[in-house]
Amino acid sequence: SISPCGDIDSPRMLRWTLHKKIDQNPSNSSVLVQILVKELERAERGDFRHYIIPLLHTLMYTLIKAPCISDELCGRVYDFCKKLLTLPKPFCTIGLDYAIRLKMERTAPGTLYQRMVISEQSLKSDPYPYQEKIFIFADPELLSEAICNALVTDTKAAQVSQSPRACMCYVIIHAMQAALGESCDVSGLKASLQDMPMSDVEHWFRQVVMAVECAGNEASADRSQHAARLEKIYCAVLSSLQAARAGLGLSLALVVLPSPSSLLPTGKELVLFIRPLSQSCEPDCLSQDLDNFEIQDIISDCECCKQTRFSVLSTDSGIERDLPTAVEEPFTPCSAETEQSRLHRKGGIKKKPSPLENVTFLQAGCNGPGAKPPVKLQRRPGIPPVPAAPLQRLHTARIVLLGDDRILGRLAQAYHSLRKRETRRVFLTPRLNLQFYYIPVDHGATGQEDLCEVAGYLGRADPWYESNINTLCHMIPKLAAMPSSPSKHLVTDLFITDVIAYYVRMGIQPVCFQVYAVKIFFNDPAQEPAEDVFLTELRTQVQESISHRGACVPPSRALQQGLPPWAGTFLQVVVSNRAKELAMSLRATGLVMKAIPADESEASSSCCSLPLSPYLVCLNVNITEIVRINNLSGRSFSAVANKLKTRNIKIRSTEQRPFMVCLDKDSRRAYRNVISVEVSPCLEPSYCLQKTRTMKFNLQKTEDVGLVKYMPRSLLLPINTFAGVIQ
Repeated sequence: SISPCGDIDSPRMLRWTLHKKIDQNPSNSSVLVQILVKELERAERGDFRHYIIPLLHTLMYTLIKAPCISDELCGRVYDFCKKLLTLPKPFCTIGLDYAIRLKMERTAPGTLYQRMVISEQSLKSDPYPYQEKIFIFADPELLSEAICNALVTDTKAAQVSQSPRACMCYVIIHAMQAALGESCDVSGLKASLQDMPMSDVEHWFRQVVMAVECAGNEASADRSQHAARLEKIYCAVLSSLQAARAGLGLSLALVVLPSPSSLLPTGKELVLFIRPLSQSCEPDCLSQDLDNFEIQDIISDCECCKQTRFSVLSTDSGIERDLPTAVEEPFTPCSAETEQSRLHRKGGIKKKPSPLENVTFLQAGCNGPGAKPPVKLQRRPGIPPVPAAPLQRLHTARIVLLGDDRILGRLAQAYHSLRKRETRRVFLTPRLNLQFYYIPVDHGATGQEDLCEVAGYLGRADPWYESNINTLCHMIPKLAAMPSSPSKHLVTDLFITDVIAYYVRMGIQPVCFQVYAVKIFFNDPAQEPAEDVFLTELRTQVQESISHRGACVPPSRALQQGLPPWAGTFLQVVVSNRAKELAMSLRATGLVMKAIPADESEASSSCCSLPLSPYLVCLNVNITEIVRINNLSGRSFSAVANKLKTRNIKIRSTEQRPFMVCLDKDSRRAYRNVISVEVSPCLEPSYCLQKTRTMKFNLQKTEDVGLVKYMPRSLLLPINTFAGVIQ
């Protein structure tokens, strides 16, 4: 049995073994799909919902890799996905997504494989122009040198034998097998394609892609008609061989599913990904601006966001009657670039752009509802209007982060900075779709501090993420420490690379984390307050400095000696949660704010409405308070832990005694000589912009009015998993 229902202890290895069986013997793919379908139906009858999503992901990945699956099997999976629409999220969301894909696959077999290879390998295709790329971010200061070197080696090894020509041949052969089945002469087809020049391979690749995409998009298309179209192309390709071996030893053969193209990038790679070097229409400062989008560096606002201005001497009086009489020209269609370069006048009336038009793309970037199409160009009278094609997100950047909570803190910092830049000047939002993935890596650091709290939460929210990704936490350092083989660059089925590819391909359900904003005030009045964000933790601790009373005593020795640690240190804490506000004064040695629940019991008692809510909007604050105890032996002091939950909090040292603040457990993001801290949920920059513009016209109204009511208020960081949050 290959069902996770029978052995749930090692589902990751079970999934990997199953897919490798298809690679080794493609003729058994239909049998394996039949077993998976039966297990899915058995899980539904027994109401084993926690098995449905892992089995469904495994089945869909098998369908994509399999060379040929009958329409009857695809129909059974399609009917099962439609049944999931009656279940709550995430079952209905995943069921709808897969039902749409399967409906297309039944009409045009091989569509899912073809689209995956075209987008991941950046093959040029007009019928399907979408492109994807994986960007792997690994902070060398947080990971060992062996892990970083292993990542580079495995990434290069995965790209072996993945030239554009080879990938085009993969698409052609797989499409023929999916449509024609065992009547396809795979060996003859391979031989014919190998003998062709590159121009002929590109020609037949375009023909196959066009046939598959047309069949998949046509409402009245039929599977038999699609097979007939591909059979004509198949016969034309084989005709180049003088001795075609049709019908001799025909069998299904393995067509490699290439690993997605990935690299260890800098920020400029994102710009070059969506803007080829041949395009020079955008200012160069855009590339410089995105150079700072690196997880390894602290993001800060830079001057390159300013637009370069050019002065042009104008001889136009501005009066329409002074314009020279122009000869009427017949209307001829022109390109979008030519139309945009023209300067048109509209009757001498200056039209001020509406604030609603400026936030159009910002809404799309933050997944806000109510987005409207972009503003149309002003045209001269007499020219019929041509509908402007809206910008499409043809590029997807799948950003994979390897590390612990510290690299996620840097990601939140970079994401917040990027959203602010996009608010000032929109460039990436309408063109690029950002998808974030997280793979925890245990670097073997000493200490009792948990550096993978986010991974633990994601594992509790999504068991399939726990089985496939969290188990790599300790495996990656061990594999990196293994001695390298001389023939390692020849290995084509690397385990870590295969798991990462499976994760980015099937993990499309996000879990959203609230980003928190912190404003830090320093002891020196001349020093400007600092503004930053954090994702997982904020920790404060009294600085070990020498006061006028003498040297500071460490907390452990102070308690043993019966002395109050950091004597004279008081913290004033103001907690606010919507309508109620609470102020308190404490003698404390430190404070820890955690945004990630430690376990399900803590999550269920938090401010979240559900035990594992997709939106974590509650801080768990732990304050170490020093209390005085009077007993027979005299006066003594004891440390007491106070816990509270809030969304907003202000901390101030009442005796002007400075303390230190550390964000997201990262010693590189520590602030010293702090006297006050204010923490609140970080607002979406586009919401703040529109709110400011709305207040200019409604000074007396403080609540959200107009479009602001429908825009997302909080800045959420989405991290993709396989199922999202399973309730």
